[in-house]
Amino acid sequence: MGNKTPNVSILFLLNFLALVCSTKAGDIVVYWGQNEKEGSLAETCNSGLYKIVNIAFLSKFGSGQQPQINLAGHCDPTSNGCKILSKDINNCQKRGIKVMLSIGGGSPGYSLSSAEDAKNVADYIWNNFLGGKSSSRPLGDAVLDGVDFDIEVGGGEAFYGVFARRLSQHSKGGRKVYLTAAPQCPFPDQHQKGALSTGLFDYVWIQFYNNGPCQFDSSNPTSFQKSWNQWISSIRARKIYVGLPASPSAASSGFVPTQTLITQVLPFVKRSGKYGGVMLWDRSADKQTGYSSNIKGNV
Repeated sequence: MGNKTPNVSILFLLNFLALVCSTKAGDIVVYWGQNEKEGSLAETCNSGLYKIVNIAFLSKFGSGQQPQINLAGHCDPTSNGCKILSKDINNCQKRGIKVMLSIGGGSPGYSLSSAEDAKNVADYIWNNFLGGKSSSRPLGDAVLDGVDFDIEVGGGEAFYGVFARRLSQHSKGGRKVYLTAAPQCPFPDQHQKGALSTGLFDYVWIQFYNNGPCQFDSSNPTSFQKSWNQWISSIRARKIYVGLPASPSAASSGFVPTQTLITQVLPFVKRSGKYGGVMLWDRSADKQTGYSSNIKGNV
């Protein structure tokens, strides 16, 4: 009897530690849509690497203009050529993968001119990409899981909070509309602070790249760590992710080698209960480098 008790205690401790570790397991998020060399959306989801795929981008909207999606060479929305993606979207969702519509991007062409304009754009997205109804749905009948805010240019920053609230209102009494965002790491993000202050966002993947003062530097990790701590303590979101380029050429700066991420970055960010995982820009770069494959077991 005396020899059995320690064994039981050890087993209990090991099971407890396994449970604690499993709760800090994160997901990988990827952007798809801006490079036809990245392959199809179905292939992206069938890879088994990602839990969320952001379709990028709805790059034209607001100020009274007709919203338009731009998926590089994948399809032509002006001739309804992107409706074929409906099947791929449904395939992703059947695999338990959330598929988001990412709005904005790094090129001019979008802005919000008023609160009413914000509501109109939100209603358009609800009816044409989410759970509403329209005869002109650019991606066909598939219902996307939500909207990703990648607001990097344009104007009307003050109205993105109205926009987020309007989208969130459509969740009531129906299918949930997930809200996600990709702010730049300097805090607060000047384009997205109004939206993020609503506290309505489920997931936030911070762009720790193309931003020297707060991106990770192995020779001086303090600036990254301070930035991460500021984000997780300052915004209300269910989960917060580390956003990175999947290859050195995918961004002008901020690439973190996989082993550095595994040994220096992830152990630090996983201390937070808000840790959600890693976001990668983008599927094309990831396909070339195998970045997500190399980190998946450690995220």
